[in-house]
Amino acid sequence: MTTGRRLRAALLLTVTITALAACARDERPADDDAGARLPGAHAYRIDTDEGPREYRLYRPADLDRSPALVVMLHGGGGSARQAERAYGWDDVADREGILVVYPDGVGRTWNAGGGCCGQAARDDVDDVGFLLALIDELVTADDVDPSRIYVTGMSNGAMMSYALACSTDVTAAIAPVAGTMLADCPSPAPVSVLHIHGAADDNVRFDGGPGAGVGRIDGPPVPSVIEQWREVDVCTPPAVTTVGAVRHSVSYCAEGREVQLTTVEGAGHQWPGSEVVRDSADPPSAELDVTETIWRFFEANPRP
Repeated sequence: MTTGRRLRAALLLTVTITALAACARDERPADDDAGARLPGAHAYRIDTDEGPREYRLYRPADLDRSPALVVMLHGGGGSARQAERAYGWDDVADREGILVVYPDGVGRTWNAGGGCCGQAARDDVDDVGFLLALIDELVTADDVDPSRIYVTGMSNGAMMSYALACSTDVTAAIAPVAGTMLADCPSPAPVSVLHIHGAADDNVRFDGGPGAGVGRIDGPPVPSVIEQWREVDVCTPPAVTTVGAVRHSVSYCAEGREVQLTTVEGAGHQWPGSEVVRDSADPPSAELDVTETIWRFFEANPRP
């Protein structure tokens, strides 16, 4: 039995999908029958052993048969609704016929390891279990292709994507943005990785060490995290290209996987190419469209 299946079995979750509310794109209430969900973005609830958890699901009108799934994890202080609004994944879903799910963390945070972050870490929330149950539900109810399950996240959400990859084998690829790996990761399953980071990020420092801001994230240097995944995936030495302020370091790996580190010179703690989240946040760089970059990476890296 794979690691992911063992974890799912251990959860003993009775999953019930209940519509909560419709978003502005479609004011009709969501159908509570998971097999007959309406197109558009709707809020749902999944019951777990730790209590109900909430998420938003965007389903395009023209959904592929056995579609790919992108799990978009908001940053610390963010939310499912904010992530849906800011990062442009609904437009990708409409164009590509994929599903995008936006889970909500407890207290707007994820328990991503290393004491991070906020309420989720203090309460030792089982966010890995929650995400596994959610993915399981979508594979069953929406006929998601198990070989095309992808996870991306911003900041604390990026850290959570690493935590999920470190302890399960359900993802084909992950794409952390402006985060680092804080979870224990002694023997992860191979997975394609695209890490995107602003070289001037003061909150989660590219070269490691304590960052500024709430929580003062003290993580390892990002290059060392990427080198660990290159070893896990049995990769070639990286080929480096630079286009303007953007530097790509790409390694090709066993079974067709890929590990890539992309840095944006002058960019801070942000999702380049996105909308401004709040006035106090670093303004997003216009040097790279991160959402499109991630989708191209995901599309090229299904599970072997």
